[in-house]
Amino acid sequence: MIGTFSIFPIFYTFYLSLTDWDGFSRVRSFVGLNNYIRLFSSASFWQSIKVTFYYAAGVTLLSVLGGLVLAAAINTAGRLMFLYRIVFFIPTVTSFVAAAVVWRSLFSPAGFLSDTFRSFGLSLNWLGSPILAMPALILVGAWMRLGFNTVIALAGLQSIPKAYYDRAKIEGAGTWHIFRFITLPLMKPMVLLLCVMSIVDAFLVFDLPYVMTGGGPVEATNVVGLLIYKNAFHYYKMGFASSIAISVFLIILLITLIQMKVFRFGKEA
Repeated sequence: MIGTFSIFPIFYTFYLSLTDWDGFSRVRSFVGLNNYIRLFSSASFWQSIKVTFYYAAGVTLLSVLGGLVLAAAINTAGRLMFLYRIVFFIPTVTSFVAAAVVWRSLFSPAGFLSDTFRSFGLSLNWLGSPILAMPALILVGAWMRLGFNTVIALAGLQSIPKAYYDRAKIEGAGTWHIFRFITLPLMKPMVLLLCVMSIVDAFLVFDLPYVMTGGGPVEATNVVGLLIYKNAFHYYKMGFASSIAISVFLIILLITLIQMKVFRFGKEA
């Protein structure tokens, strides 16, 4: 199953990236690395990479930090812990398309958020502004990701033996020292997992910008997922779209390896 749905598509996509194919014709002309040469000289590709990094950094930072804070707060909730976990996890199981439609309405010029800011004298065109459109998407993306990160971080906190905290309190350690020398080191593998999964999820985003902004205005939210979609199904350049997909795969792999090195994955701190 893993080979059929994960490994084979990667190699097949790489094969397609070496061809000139419209997605329908039986003829697939082999062009070698021409698609990659065109790709690396394409201004649209580098713009989409820049936009995607912006989105990934914003969503990862907000959702991971927010998840850790909420997890720490829920961890002291006692009997209400189960209820809080359900409430915060609801956005995670909500359809991205449904959430995007609702948030697009809220961010519209006549929407609730725009009316709220207008009451304070601020007239903001969230999704129509090249400056504000991406922050709006980041807020929605982080909101969708927050519940999952919270539940995973909470599981990590509950896996830390209480004996460590009891021993630290007996020796007179304060809250900050307990967090610095016990909680944070033991949560490093969990933080790495959350960062990697959040970044990968952010690089694969498509439906959220597609529904809310369509990649605009002026390509301010044209993430690589949209660029792949447009080249494959609007311009029928399946080979070129595959070269973008392979490039994104390599970028995600590189980012993951860097994160593992920074967090010293698999080694004792």
